[in-house]
Amino acid sequence: MNGDTAAQTPTGTDHTAQGGVGVPVLTDQASPAVPAPRAPGPDRPERPSWLSRLARHGYTPPPRATLTERLVPPMPDGPGVTPARVPPSPLLLRLGAAVPAPLWSWLCRWAGWLGPLAVALFGGLLRFSGLGEPHAIIFDETYYAKDAYALWHGGYEISWPDGANEQIMAGSTVPYRPDPSYVVHPPVGKWIIGAGEQLFGMNPFGWRFAVALLGTLSILMVARIARRLFRSTLLGCVAGLLLAVDGLHFVLSRAALLDLVVMFWILAAFGFLLLDRDRTRARIASRLGGVADSAAARRLNLGWRPYRIAAGVCVGLTCATKWSGLYVAAAFGVLTVLWDAGSRRLAGADRPYLWTLVRDVVPAFVSIVVVSVVVYITSWWGWFASSTVPGRGGYGRDWAVGRDTAFPWIPEGLRALWHYHSTVYDFHTHLSDPHTYQSNPWSWLVVGRPVSFFYESPKQGQAGCTVSDCAREVLGIGTPLLWWAGVVALVYCLWRWAARRDWRAGAVLCGLAAGYLPWFAYQTRTIFLFYAVAFVPFLVLAVTMLVGALIGPPGASRDRRIIGSAAAGLLILLIMWNFLFFYPLYTGQTIPMDDWRKRMWFNSWI
Repeated sequence: MNGDTAAQTPTGTDHTAQGGVGVPVLTDQASPAVPAPRAPGPDRPERPSWLSRLARHGYTPPPRATLTERLVPPMPDGPGVTPARVPPSPLLLRLGAAVPAPLWSWLCRWAGWLGPLAVALFGGLLRFSGLGEPHAIIFDETYYAKDAYALWHGGYEISWPDGANEQIMAGSTVPYRPDPSYVVHPPVGKWIIGAGEQLFGMNPFGWRFAVALLGTLSILMVARIARRLFRSTLLGCVAGLLLAVDGLHFVLSRAALLDLVVMFWILAAFGFLLLDRDRTRARIASRLGGVADSAAARRLNLGWRPYRIAAGVCVGLTCATKWSGLYVAAAFGVLTVLWDAGSRRLAGADRPYLWTLVRDVVPAFVSIVVVSVVVYITSWWGWFASSTVPGRGGYGRDWAVGRDTAFPWIPEGLRALWHYHSTVYDFHTHLSDPHTYQSNPWSWLVVGRPVSFFYESPKQGQAGCTVSDCAREVLGIGTPLLWWAGVVALVYCLWRWAARRDWRAGAVLCGLAAGYLPWFAYQTRTIFLFYAVAFVPFLVLAVTMLVGALIGPPGASRDRRIIGSAAAGLLILLIMWNFLFFYPLYTGQTIPMDDWRKRMWFNSWI
């Protein structure tokens, strides 16, 4: 996770000498001729035989990067990086597309924002189009849409009367009452869902609006994160596009469930940690003046780190949406410490892990763990503010009132919350109520058992059905080709991390492991494929890294780049086609039963 062997060129192009991720720029110029090898001498050591063989096929090794460039690889474009005047694109000139020079230079300078924003706009249009359909309470919306309403109107979740769903869908008065209800998930995700209900009413569009907004923003975030991670605006846009056309992310963006909210805060925390990594390394490079210094590297005080504190806030909001965020706190805490150790080692420190332990572990613990605990407890403010009179406040709010305790110095509210949480923990660890769509985490990456959120079988003349039998379904399933490519991409990332010490691959694997591996400890519990949306952005980043490897490094020959770009483009087009093929099942469209069966590729999908 903290390796620094991925070389960086002074121009900001991120690649490795062994074929890592790079910026895929094709030109119409012929590949430069390979110069004849010079005789080895004292000032020129003998070139390894494997490098000579690569050179005969057009490979040019990147120039040796300075310490500053290794600590902080330049971004590919942007103000301060892109020249004020950029030469016209040879490809556009060949196509006859003449762009005025000032406009072209402006577009190149701001491509790092314009590209991700365009991809996010595309994903947002997909998600908000027909957001109110199906006009029904689908799957677990029956819990979270109503809990969200209760939080905004009373500060705590309530027990709803029988027939509440029917009254809500009929558009009549919402049957709110103050009776408290026992719930097993923290409140942040429901507060967010309720914000949309406050804006647009207690209806499907209202309770799905905020989640769709977070889904759209997460596309922008993953594009910017990938751009910073791989130092490539093109690969950033590829990552955003892939997330936009993932079926599971799409379906969860259009449903009032908590899991998309969990994913959003995990991704935000990762993005802040990535910003913190670059900011901290820039400070180290500035203090060292571009020269490695063992003594200085040991003494370095990395100072105020607002981005890491922001990451801690996001981790706290993850935990305050679902408890699965606890694993994220642990994984990201280790990740940021390992990144600090890598920075000190690169700066020249001997025994970098020891000095990181001495100087960096405690600040990291405070930034991630302490901050997240404060955020988590604060998120229960509505419950704390409710009445301690039995039946008039949040569930269990009155538990500690007048109760003897060995810890009288702890406020009654905190003691009551602790007791409430102990019962919730017991519920989560012993939940084994069989469900038709439950699945084992071993099957998630190959989308073995999706979840049907909504299903109807309209007959001819009903719900737009034009044949004798139709189907209408919202199926929670990832875009199959994207996920299957993701399996290959994860193997590639494991190799990059283990064999090449590529920190980018380690970071992607860390994020995916935090959202995925913990579920293997609960294989007897009732769990579902849609929990996997928490790590979908990292699956997308892995596929993006694979796409960069297919395209090839900038030092490769023109033919290699063309073939690699064609392969990468074909993969992306196939994934987009696969998304469009399953689009009717993602949106609950009415289709003939025969067309529905064509999309049930495996019996386990039915």
